[in-house]
Amino acid sequence: MERFLVTGSAGHLGEALVRTLRAQEHEVVGLDILESPFTTIVGSITDRDLVRRALEGVTHVLHTATLHKPHVGSHGRQDFIDTNVTGTLTVLEESAAAGVESVVFTSSTSTFGRALTPAPGAPAAWITESVHPLVRNIYGSTKTAAEDLCELAARDLSLPVIVLRTSRFFPEPDDRDEVRSTYDDTNLKVNEFLYRRVDLADVVDAHLLAARRAPEIGFDRFIISATTPFTPADLPDLATDAPAVVAGYFPELAEDYHRWGWQMFPTLDRVYVNDHARKALSWTPEYDFPTMVALVRAGKIPRSPLALTVGAKGYHPTPTGIYTS
Repeated sequence: MERFLVTGSAGHLGEALVRTLRAQEHEVVGLDILESPFTTIVGSITDRDLVRRALEGVTHVLHTATLHKPHVGSHGRQDFIDTNVTGTLTVLEESAAAGVESVVFTSSTSTFGRALTPAPGAPAAWITESVHPLVRNIYGSTKTAAEDLCELAARDLSLPVIVLRTSRFFPEPDDRDEVRSTYDDTNLKVNEFLYRRVDLADVVDAHLLAARRAPEIGFDRFIISATTPFTPADLPDLATDAPAVVAGYFPELAEDYHRWGWQMFPTLDRVYVNDHARKALSWTPEYDFPTMVALVRAGKIPRSPLALTVGAKGYHPTPTGIYTS
């Protein structure tokens, strides 16, 4: 019998995982510092005794608990190290001691850091797992360190671990004032499915596939983002005239965007590539740019039913700005 531990069970992804696993009639333990309908054990991943207790009888660990990029302005660097690094080390070591079959660590494309921003005049960046991270902030730094701990645990403790670098899937508005003032929020998020966004349902699917494939893979990192229509040949033009490139792929789109009062981004700086995850994990993401456009055309909200059910949560217990407005 499979039994899952989901850390961060009160969060966006944690709740979605618990909901899905319960619907599939799996045994689930939810661990979070916040009480919620999806949390069975309240406490921190830095509490080794608590983590050990949560792991009793567990076969798969889905480690989503983290401090996020929106916490950079509200938490100190030591807080990030305590949660994202020390907490992850605790989960890994206790998982190995408990003999679990796999650990899936939820990382972020933010680990690529400054590698996501090409030099002026350079083509857009083609982001695969082979791109070397260049640290930008404490969030990306600690997620990268945690990834390295995952690899170390796989090699030294023979613990099967898969790292999933997820792109944007949060429903909250963008944190940049100039972006929110220029683009309708739905317009913005649909545009992002071209190159840097993924739906929550597809992220859940990737985690469950990774949990079951980890024993045969051992260790690996995967980018989890919606399938892009672009190719490397598009990168120079994406950096100078993205609307023209998009029009070449979707010539019928101009009429829709005009009717909706939408606009395409003038340039794109990067494109996330999910080829490795689709091949190695047999992952088939359902939601991409054409799918989301089709939903809008049908008068529907361009999100999966699961994403709509989970909704927006914010990142702080009390308002601290755009992420909790």
